[in-house]
Amino acid sequence: MSAAPAQDDRTAGPGSTAAAPVGADVPGASVRPPGDGPRPRIVVVDYGVGNRRSVEKALERAGADAVVTDDRATIAAADGLVLCGVGAFPEGARRLRESGLDEVVRDRVADGTPLLGVCLGMQLLFERSDERGGAAGLGLLPGPVQGLTPALGLKLPHIGWNSVTWSEGTTSPLRAGLPDGAAFYHVHSFVARPEDPADVVARGDYGSPFVTAVSRGHVHGAQFHPEKSSTDGLRVLRGFAVACTR
Repeated sequence: MSAAPAQDDRTAGPGSTAAAPVGADVPGASVRPPGDGPRPRIVVVDYGVGNRRSVEKALERAGADAVVTDDRATIAAADGLVLCGVGAFPEGARRLRESGLDEVVRDRVADGTPLLGVCLGMQLLFERSDERGGAAGLGLLPGPVQGLTPALGLKLPHIGWNSVTWSEGTTSPLRAGLPDGAAFYHVHSFVARPEDPADVVARGDYGSPFVTAVSRGHVHGAQFHPEKSSTDGLRVLRGFAVACTR
């Protein structure tokens, strides 16, 4: 489960457990477009789940031409795809499957198109989830999605800012030059458990370590919400946008 962010009118930021306001613009300065060439065309795949417009706005600020759509022709012409989402894995997987967009996404990935999964979207990249009796995912990355195991006294879902540690030597575009200790906004009760340690880009800690970013080839995922993670979140999205121009 990747829960919908709670409403809160407090100012949220790294080191705070306050919830980021729903639909709020990402704080911090906009990030320059990637390079001197044309802005990459990135589609936020619309399968009816998640804060799609917030992700679209953040991608624009990170230097992309972004659009939310389920139109097959527009998806086929995109330089990159983003699959976001909140809520329970089985419901997200069902909506993606019934829309037929699961096969569209798989086909674009097979063609070499960069894909970024965000929050529930990252979980859907994997083979299956144990949530609510279980469901199959896209199978683009090997491994299951299982319940987060917090330390005694920590509540679920995990909601708030969490610093991350990047895997040594990672070349993932999601790192985007960010240092260890960069903080990102998380809302989730389940986590991916990649079978291949080489797929792990970054880990957070909520009483025990959990995987919060992954990359394999041109398939990437962030358990956190970059669109709600201030300037560092924009840098992650810019890193993905740059990857979409190669």
